[in-house]
Amino acid sequence: MEHNVKSVSPPANEPVIVPLVTPASQTPASMLRREPDNSRRPMTDETVVEDVRAPAHYINRELSFLEFNHRVLEQARDATVPLLERVRFLAISCANLDEFFEIRVAGLEQRLDAGSVAPGADGLGVREQLAAIHERATRLVREQYRILNNEIQPALSDAGITILQGARTTPAQHEFLRRYFNDQVEPVLSPLALDPAHPFPRIQNKSLNFIVRLSGTDAFGRRGALVVLQAPRSLPRVIAVPGATPPGAQAIYLSTIIQTFVAELFPGLKVEGCYQFRVTRNSDLLVEEEEAEDLLRAVKGELASRRYGDEVRLETSYDCPKDIVEFLLEQFSLAPEDLFQVEGPVNLNRLMGLYDLIDRPDLKYPPFTPGIPQALRGVDDMFAAIRTRDILLHHPFESFAPVVDFLRQAASDPQVLAIKQTLYRAGNDSSIVSALVDAARAGKDVTVVVELRARFDEAANIEVATQLQAAGAHVVYGVVGFKTHAKLLMVVRREHGELRRYCHLGTGNYHVSTARVYTDYGLLTADRDLGEDVHDVFMQLTGLARTPTLRRALQSPFTLHEGLLSRIAREADNARAGRAAHLIAKMNALVEPQVIAALYDASRAGVQIDLIVRGICALRPGVPGVSETINVRSIVGRFLEHSRVFYFHNDGNEELFCSSADWMERNLHRRVEVCFPIDDAAHRARILEDLDRYLEDNTLAWKLEPNGEFKRLAPGANPPRNAQNELLTRDATP
Repeated sequence: MEHNVKSVSPPANEPVIVPLVTPASQTPASMLRREPDNSRRPMTDETVVEDVRAPAHYINRELSFLEFNHRVLEQARDATVPLLERVRFLAISCANLDEFFEIRVAGLEQRLDAGSVAPGADGLGVREQLAAIHERATRLVREQYRILNNEIQPALSDAGITILQGARTTPAQHEFLRRYFNDQVEPVLSPLALDPAHPFPRIQNKSLNFIVRLSGTDAFGRRGALVVLQAPRSLPRVIAVPGATPPGAQAIYLSTIIQTFVAELFPGLKVEGCYQFRVTRNSDLLVEEEEAEDLLRAVKGELASRRYGDEVRLETSYDCPKDIVEFLLEQFSLAPEDLFQVEGPVNLNRLMGLYDLIDRPDLKYPPFTPGIPQALRGVDDMFAAIRTRDILLHHPFESFAPVVDFLRQAASDPQVLAIKQTLYRAGNDSSIVSALVDAARAGKDVTVVVELRARFDEAANIEVATQLQAAGAHVVYGVVGFKTHAKLLMVVRREHGELRRYCHLGTGNYHVSTARVYTDYGLLTADRDLGEDVHDVFMQLTGLARTPTLRRALQSPFTLHEGLLSRIAREADNARAGRAAHLIAKMNALVEPQVIAALYDASRAGVQIDLIVRGICALRPGVPGVSETINVRSIVGRFLEHSRVFYFHNDGNEELFCSSADWMERNLHRRVEVCFPIDDAAHRARILEDLDRYLEDNTLAWKLEPNGEFKRLAPGANPPRNAQNELLTRDATP
């Protein structure tokens, strides 16, 4: 299977990667109300019953991810999205695909090498999955570059923004580029000739490289052949060219500068061609946790190997000659189907630099100021406010600052004795980490569970752990074999001679930056039972303890999976008994086979099921006799939908939970996760109102069809509904 992406548009006989966006029928109004629709009746004994576990009823998770990335890419095509935001979405789609190859495709290749070809719930074996992935990924990459060349770049030009080409510069621009090359680039370049004394070099994962063909003879009498040139990782990939207004309106890729002046590196020789290439490698860390004496040291030792894992993909420029392409494939032990030839930069991630470079507010989303809950406005004493009643936060529409303020106040409060927190991703220069450091230095008993294996944040988390340990905090790394993904913060305070627990439980990371762009819920509470639950979880994570019976929360890998299955079954029993039954779940991914089978059983019983799944969804909705009452939609827009919310009608005794866990095998069986109830009636009503907004959205929403494809909804004759904009209007200050 050839994966040649030279053309910026598909051949006439090949289907276009992104289907035309056509108005889809709107979800029936009865499916948008929280009061269930009882018009659907359970299946009778005479009904032909499908096997809900048949492979045909499951969508392959890898192909579902590529469908999600298609939805992200569609944002780059959407003319209603500000232009530089479209550039950002294009870059994000490339970054998503990179990680997909680094982890998911690499994992499948490893399984194949190990002889493990057993199919998953969808029935596709490893070879079949790899073939389908490469076919779909090829079309996705082709569409990325078609959008770049045919839509984004012309639109940038119309907006007065120019991406310079080396051969199309003015004398003044050319002179600036020459000086930049001589002063900033050439001193850190190291051309590596390929001959018996210079074997093919080790190429780092996702690094920008060039292969140069030379002719002539050098000073040692060596005849020119091939040279590998690795672009310095220390230099920006997009450079502003002076003289433009506003600054950054004229820019150039580092790759263009290198290709323009590459001949200056080889005086006396002739450059016959200079071609970009990039290799993607397996980036999953392999740490034998059971055998590691020191997990931090083991993870740190594995980080360096990530740069040189097994190769899984080769990208080259479209004009790279066939003999050089074959040479590169041979060097990386890759097959022709692992090749992607593109018309443009081999790494569209670099477009993110363009977004950051150009100061054009008119081409970006309008800024907003996150709101502050009424219960915290003008409040100096966070503890008093939380004692009064639970406080619900909805980021990014509401500020993450109250969480930081809560921790800072705890760090300085003489009545606070101990602070315990989980950290999965915290970011650089984290105000959360700074507050924990201050608390430890102030003599508080600070315990932090740092997850060293948070993918692609391992190095940052090692730095966090080191910083906290230096301040005197107790740092642990959770439980061997189980990632700690729960989002928990507990403060123990002495009040009137007794100890009281104050907690924050969330669906997202303690990461101040992502709290501005990810949608998440957080709960500040002094509830005694929830405090006991959080305490018990920390006791598990930091010591040795038998599995406790939590009072209010569900926890994986112990009670969450069974708790979900039992509640889904309860809705099914209610439907069979003729009672109202409704289930709404919002999450990032849905792939766990037992949960999907339970949802199918509930649907056959007549339960109304509305699922809001941002990314991967292995469930196939709308299948007669299996999932007729299930609707699945995905919301892709300005903010990354990240909150997990589970609602069960329960015959009018409504239950609503928020969680750090998606409905995936890893979250339900191989991670420490917490799912906590929202019992305050006003908070529960507010979250249900939010869910209704997502279910009524006809602007950002995509509906999953039974064939596994998502179709974008359109308002048609109905008023447009954009859930994220409505939440901005309600909770934030534009």
